[in-house]
Amino acid sequence: MNSFQKVAEALTRSGSFTVGANYWASHAGTNMWADWRPEVVDRDFKTLSAAGVQVLRVFPLWPDFQPLTRQRGGGGSLAGLFFGEKPIPDTEAGQAGVDEIMIQRFEEFARLAEKHRLSLIVGLVTGWMSGRLFVPPAFESLNVLTDQLAIKWQVKFVKYFIKKLKKHPAIIAWDLGNECNCMGNAPRPEDAWGWTSAIAGAIRLSDNSRPVVSGMHSLIPEFKGGNSWLIQDQADLCDLLTTHPYPIFTPHAKHDPIDTIRTILHATAENHFYGDIGGKPCFTEETGTLGPMIGSYEKASAFLRSSMFSLWANDCRGLLWWCGFDQKHLQHQPYANNAMESELGLFTKDYSPKPMAAEFAKISRFIKSMPFEKLPERTIEAVCILPAGNDQWGAAYGSFILAKQAGFDIEFQYADQPLKDSKLYMVPSASGMHSMFRIKWHELLDKVKAGATLYLSLDDGYFTDFNETFGVELQSRATGTSKSSFVMHGVKDSPTVSFSTKTCLSMKTKKAEILGNNVTGNPVFFRAKYGKGTVYLLTLPVEQLMITSPGSFQSEETSDAWKIYAHMAEPFCRRRALKSNHPFLNVTEHVPGKTKRIYVLVNASPEKIETELEISSGWKLDKKYPAGLSLGKITGGKAKISIDANSGAVLILAK
Repeated sequence: MNSFQKVAEALTRSGSFTVGANYWASHAGTNMWADWRPEVVDRDFKTLSAAGVQVLRVFPLWPDFQPLTRQRGGGGSLAGLFFGEKPIPDTEAGQAGVDEIMIQRFEEFARLAEKHRLSLIVGLVTGWMSGRLFVPPAFESLNVLTDQLAIKWQVKFVKYFIKKLKKHPAIIAWDLGNECNCMGNAPRPEDAWGWTSAIAGAIRLSDNSRPVVSGMHSLIPEFKGGNSWLIQDQADLCDLLTTHPYPIFTPHAKHDPIDTIRTILHATAENHFYGDIGGKPCFTEETGTLGPMIGSYEKASAFLRSSMFSLWANDCRGLLWWCGFDQKHLQHQPYANNAMESELGLFTKDYSPKPMAAEFAKISRFIKSMPFEKLPERTIEAVCILPAGNDQWGAAYGSFILAKQAGFDIEFQYADQPLKDSKLYMVPSASGMHSMFRIKWHELLDKVKAGATLYLSLDDGYFTDFNETFGVELQSRATGTSKSSFVMHGVKDSPTVSFSTKTCLSMKTKKAEILGNNVTGNPVFFRAKYGKGTVYLLTLPVEQLMITSPGSFQSEETSDAWKIYAHMAEPFCRRRALKSNHPFLNVTEHVPGKTKRIYVLVNASPEKIETELEISSGWKLDKKYPAGLSLGKITGGKAKISIDANSGAVLILAK
């Protein structure tokens, strides 16, 4: 297997990881195809490859490669499409509207990538870039996502481009394009599906040997708020889903410093939000801190290092930084009036490396040093069902972080999807009257009757047979008016959390055990038997409250919220041979066989962590990575560990 095949496999098969960057030539940015300088590209590629970059996502700028114009006659009547000022050539390239010179330049580009052993993901319809629309003049007045003339010529371009370039071994995947959901408005999900189907179909018709990559961002599981781009539709039509998890742009992600747990787990949580709901692999196709106005380069390196460890541990396939080189010397749009686009590179224009550049080679060396070729799948203790009608991303993000802090792992599904099998189900921050179809709710309760555990946290949601299911009696409902404290006296350490809630439910117990009250004595956390199973009810949407509150994971008022999760999931967590009780030391478990366990540890904080690990009887330390990791002897089922800030480690236990 050659190096290009290995990178391709890392994206499409479980257990591998690849690293890379998004690329525009260092001398010209988006003008690189018009101002073609192969000697600059050659040096760029040499620099990136030497730094450990394995894959580049690259962009044939749409109007450069398909320079179509529309000319008009009297009264503005359409006189037809032209190739610049000339008639469309009667050649194969011309009939696709494609500039053959640009194709020749991309062929040279692909040969240079092969020379430097850099794999390429090609973003085919590059009509949106860095906040600017790049569309052939012929289509500037059209909605290129819904207008059939524009779609026809996009399909022609894609088919011809792939026909000419598919022979190049460095190209490992075809991306629909860069964030094409920004190129226009798709009024209905059917419009977004139709555009995606047209482009993905053209790709498969031209080359069915390479995966089709979505290239989209800001996907959701249900149509709302004018967003028609659904996770399920992209998964239906593409082989690989993608996230672009920039903290400053993604809801709920910018509230805390970039080297803390909220931001570090952002990419991992969003990848699983997409990938679990879509049922397709998902990788971080572009990310970054977006320059020194967000955080120092040292902080950016810490963010990158711990994010990559987390992504690898959670089977998120890869991370591509935005971008390879700084662009602050460029005077054309979109750089001239967008200060944020200036200093995003791993390298400056003069090829000086920033601290982030060194992290790619470090993580690659670390993974290559493992005594296994691929990391086995992580242990998953719970299925997290995201209710309809609420902020699914916020609920998912909050649930993911709290579960990590509590020492277990979850997978997501949307409420109307077939129910995944599990021993533990979670329905977080349910709101509104349409959280789940009744048939789905009853199917879930049947699982509990048969022995499963269900945890439900409520915002203002409605559920059939609510009182009977949870062994309570709801007395009244009112709008929340002020912050209140909640004491979980039935939970280890009796944690207290303080929130301002949107809805206050006055509750009584009928048969449920009360595990927590507010300061006035109104119960808020319950446990009850239901058939052979167990139900937990929390009448505050802790996931949504945590994720919407800046500093919540560090604040004394709220930082113990994870202990609610730890209590609910304790019977399932105890099955692990190694456990961490530190909320910022995240641990994934991987089981290669009956007598071995692999644990990936990620310090998701900017401070060194010194704590104790719990190790089950009969298990002993087999190997540790890095070799210099400070780990004490196992005494009485415990071992002291010291792990550096924003770093990762691997422990292998054997029986």
